[in-house]
Amino acid sequence: MSIHATATPAAVDLRTISPRDRHATVFSRFDGLQPGQSLQLVNDHDPLPLRFQLDDRASGQFEWAALESGPAVWRVQITRVGVKPIVVVGDSCCSGGACCG
Repeated sequence: MSIHATATPAAVDLRTISPRDRHATVFSRFDGLQPGQSLQLVNDHDPLPLRFQLDDRASGQFEWAALESGPAVWRVQITRVGVKPIVVVGDSCCSGGACCG
């Protein structure tokens, strides 16, 4: 099941950002999304490597939709569909209760 935002997603034109800063910018913007919110990326080449990196760090937390596929402009929409759950290990604040007697 998909979650779709109702408002027009924010667009990030990656062509205006230094290549070395592009992925970090996308990750930061993605991290700020709530479930159901989207952002659109505009790029001068296929952002497939970015998709693989995002899948590595946020697997199952987003949907990726190609809106335009070159040859001069690529446009994709990334929608956050979930957030990574916080895993609590043990029943204590430290090392399985070692300091709490």
